[in-house]
Amino acid sequence: MSPRKNRRAVSGRPGKGAGGGGGGSWAQETEEGPDGEWIVRAVSGAGAAKAYRCPGCDQEIPQGAAHVVAWRADDQGGEHRRHWHRPCWQARSRRSPKVQRSRNAPRY
Repeated sequence: MSPRKNRRAVSGRPGKGAGGGGGGSWAQETEEGPDGEWIVRAVSGAGAAKAYRCPGCDQEIPQGAAHVVAWRADDQGGEHRRHWHRPCWQARSRRSPKVQRSRNAPRY
């Protein structure tokens, strides 16, 4: 016989495997910003199974690093969701779009 797992559920959070097909525990909320309404999900370090590229700073989010996943509330399937560093997500309204230059392009 296997031992019992006596774990209490944290109120306000879905239990492991509950609420969304992801198989893990996560908190999801809706945020209203100057750029519209967003659904934001916090991903723990243990839940980050692969590396992603942050659209805010264009740096890699390594495997096992805690971050957030965000997509527009009107995107029902979540097909356009993006993985962000938490500080990059919080500073997105203060940043300008990143200009992609070719290798030898002038900076003026």
